[in-house]
Amino acid sequence: MHKENNLQKMLTDRPLSPVGKGLGDLSLQPSIGSTSELGWNLLREQVSLPVAALSQSRIQHNLNWMKSFISTYGLKLAPHGKTTMSPALFHQQLAHGAWGITLATAPQVQAAYHFGVRRVIMANQLVGRANMAIISRLLQNPEFDFFVIVDSPVNVEQLGQFFARAGQRLNLLLELGVEGGRTGVRDEQTRNAVLDAIARYPESLVLAGVEVYEGVLKDEPSIREFLRRAVRELMTLEAHSLLTAERIILTGAGSAWFDLVAEEWTGLDMGRPLDIILRPGCYLTHDVGIYKAAEARIHASNPVARSMQTSLLPALQLWAYVLSIPEPGLAILGLGKRDAAFDAGLPIPAKHYRPGSEAPAVAPADWQLTAMMDQHAFMKVAADADLQVGDMLALDISHPCLTFDKWRQLLVVDDNYTVIDAVETFF
Repeated sequence: MHKENNLQKMLTDRPLSPVGKGLGDLSLQPSIGSTSELGWNLLREQVSLPVAALSQSRIQHNLNWMKSFISTYGLKLAPHGKTTMSPALFHQQLAHGAWGITLATAPQVQAAYHFGVRRVIMANQLVGRANMAIISRLLQNPEFDFFVIVDSPVNVEQLGQFFARAGQRLNLLLELGVEGGRTGVRDEQTRNAVLDAIARYPESLVLAGVEVYEGVLKDEPSIREFLRRAVRELMTLEAHSLLTAERIILTGAGSAWFDLVAEEWTGLDMGRPLDIILRPGCYLTHDVGIYKAAEARIHASNPVARSMQTSLLPALQLWAYVLSIPEPGLAILGLGKRDAAFDAGLPIPAKHYRPGSEAPAVAPADWQLTAMMDQHAFMKVAADADLQVGDMLALDISHPCLTFDKWRQLLVVDDNYTVIDAVETFF
């Protein structure tokens, strides 16, 4: 559960391993597992609140939805693992057909590797000797398939020298960028300098393809043009025999515009093996904020999404108690910035439950969080609201990434709120 909670003390029959701190024991399973035997139920107050809870039925729905979407387009999926950093959830994604897992840092890659992930795209630059050393150690396993992006001749030189000394080969993806965006080459001059640097290390650097992150753009026409630029770049590299990997990779797609990436890239034929890989991560738990808005756009415009007649479902909720009602119209909840993302909107009250009652009710629409402190949330309610200290609130969130990284363990619950598992995170 929470970083400051006491699940480790409660699981006395199967204490958590120090693997969470030092990644020492590689034999451990990525979920805690024995929680289902305890028979805990959120509504029976058998779990300390606040707590982050994942709906297993909704997780399963979202896994199936994305698998169907990707397979309809004939593409591959490498979901971004930074969203959850939960190896147990990585393995659910892999079991539902994911080609691999995307990660953002060398320590994240190491964590995934230690829990059995053997194909990774690091959608970030690999900079610094210690970070290179992490990847080098993992590459000692010939079964580990790893790709990293580059956009700088200086970085390419650093990588070339390091992996040449190590006697290893590193798979590279040329990242394209846009003015005002994040990383990625902006112009032909930089692109050529990067390619020249790669060519100086033919024994240690392998150019496997092209990578983009279209989420830095905010409108459909500019995103489509960026994606077409990536295709043109890939074809140019191939025409000049610069792609030296056995299989070519073209990869992009965050969680907001993956439909456009699928539409633009499906059916591309390079005349030899090509993997077109999409990398959304937030689909697994979805949300009621920024990704709900993206989903509405997708269903309005994408024919495959419309034909599926279902949508992604929010699968992560935070549960908290009402701690105080100090004045009419104000309730203080036992939940705050230490528990929930707040960068893309405050949590939204979804369900209200009074311990001992039959079932949770839908929270009134006028119950709204107005502010959060470290471990308190201010909720505006009607002066005569049917609310009392000790009531329980389930809150939906916006931006799952920054909620997951506040928790070391999250409980997995069934539709009756009985705990059936607990998954760990490794941020």
